[in-house]
Amino acid sequence: MKKIALALMLVLAASPALAISRYNPLTMSCDSVRAAIHNQGAVIFRYRSPRGLPLYDRYVRNSNYCDATDYAEWTHIPSKDNPRCPVLNCENIDNLDGMLFVPHYQL
Repeated sequence: MKKIALALMLVLAASPALAISRYNPLTMSCDSVRAAIHNQGAVIFRYRSPRGLPLYDRYVRNSNYCDATDYAEWTHIPSKDNPRCPVLNCENIDNLDGMLFVPHYQL
């Protein structure tokens, strides 16, 4: 019983290390957006669409931060100074449409 309690305490103590940072890219320059992703490996950006709907997603430095069945693909999000700031987002490997190998993009 003591071993189970000790294991549970270790898991609970380690859980804050798994937290992921959340930002609003509309308050940051494109360079700051890309630097946040590069420095932390993966972040969540949350912002409002032009139609007023809240949008959010997880953006990564490279495919190493994606699940085993995903890969990093280029996409764009709005930032304070650039409406199409290029960043990487995890996409399902099934979206490759017959490509022979998975691209390994890096931010």
